[in-house]
Amino acid sequence: MTEQIIFYLFAAILVGAALMVITVRNPVHAALFLVLAFFTSAAVWLLLEAEFLAITLVLVYVGAVMVLFLFVVMMLDINIAPLREGFARYLPIGGLVAVIIAVEMGVMVGPRHFGLEQVASPADAAADYSNTQALGRVLYTTYAYSFEIAAAILLVAIIAAIALTMRKRPQTKYQDPAQQIQVKSADRVRIVKMASEKKSG
Repeated sequence: MTEQIIFYLFAAILVGAALMVITVRNPVHAALFLVLAFFTSAAVWLLLEAEFLAITLVLVYVGAVMVLFLFVVMMLDINIAPLREGFARYLPIGGLVAVIIAVEMGVMVGPRHFGLEQVASPADAAADYSNTQALGRVLYTTYAYSFEIAAAILLVAIIAAIALTMRKRPQTKYQDPAQQIQVKSADRVRIVKMASEKKSG
């Protein structure tokens, strides 16, 4: 009973933080609420005895990704007034898409579709149970193809991001490493012989 109360408390905080991420006007505040959402998600995973996922979420997302987000947001100094002008106009379609996604997740994510009812929980397993080992075994056996597809999608996204930023600028100066390697010291330094000056008597 106590665990259920704690779970619903963390779930309410998580939903509230997620709503604040998309509704607050200040992007720095949105990033901080996202940090709160990550921490709360890690706490929920700890309740599920998935310590590896919780620690990974805190170390990777809170410790690295969110620091990068905050750095980029504060460096760009984004003018958020034009970005918020169409919020009310696109709110109905956004709400409809959110409802459809929630229904799809409710239909697909379940014990009877993923076979979770046959997997022993950590509480029923042996004393030397390791959820990291169990996660790796399931990830690279049962869901190997799904994992590879996700990796391919991420690779395509990285290549697309690089391609979008690779724009030719005429004023940009580029270096040719091949020409730099072929340069000799005689091409860079020229020794000039000059007569020494005579001291006046």
